Order: sequence, then structure tokens, then C-alpha cells
Amino acid sequence: MPLSEDEERILHDIAQQFYADDPDFAGRVGETTLYTHTLRRMKWSGFGFVLGVIFLVASLSTGYLLAFGGFLVMLACALFFERNLRKLGKAGLDEVSRSMKATHLRDAIDGARGRVRDRFRQADE
Repeated sequence: MPLSEDEERILHDIAQQFYADDPDFAGRVGETTLYTHTLRRMKWSGFGFVLGVIFLVASLSTGYLLAFGGFLVMLACALFFERNLRKLGKAGLDEVSRSMKATHLRDAIDGARGRVRDRFRQADE
């Protein structure tokens, strides 16, 4: 259901007041999206996973219980990464690739996918 003219005017006034009161915060809010926040969390979980691997390998010589703690850190980070990847979803991946100007990467992936598809078609014929 669309907003009425009065509701649109009120919403516009609130937005103008928000930008006037704190322009720095308003700019940060305008730049941050769900996708950028999710990607940031995925980067941190990847970093935690690598630290868990390093801790696991380093602590294997001292004790298995300590190494198991490293494994649990790895597992938690992998699950956190997977959950955020699901939040990101296909639409989010498309948005991120557009925002990062990764058209060349997308073209390379599509080209490789097309080559594999062509090979299967040739094998069927």
C-alpha cells in the first residue's frame, strides 16, 4: 500500500532533520547495507577460522584437549561464516559483485561455466 502525500512529506521532513542533525552518522548509515555488514562478518569469521587452524596445529604437541579447543573455534567460525553466507544469498552476491566492480570475475566464472556446459553437450552428441 503506497504512502499518502502527507505521510511522504512527514517522512521526508524526518529524513532532512536526520541529515541536518548528524551528517556523518547519516552518511555512514547511507553507505552501510546488509550486504556490507554481512561481508564484514564473513571476513572476521574467516580470520577466526585461520587462527583456529594455527592454534590447532600449534597445540597438538602440547595436548589434545587444547587442540580440541582450536577445533571448536574453527567449527564455530565455519558455522558463523555459513550462516552469514545464507543471509547474503544469491541477490546479495549479485549486489556485492556489482558494488565491487567484479564484472571481470563474473565474466570469467560465466565463461568457465559455459565451457563446462559445452563439453557436456558435446559428450551427449
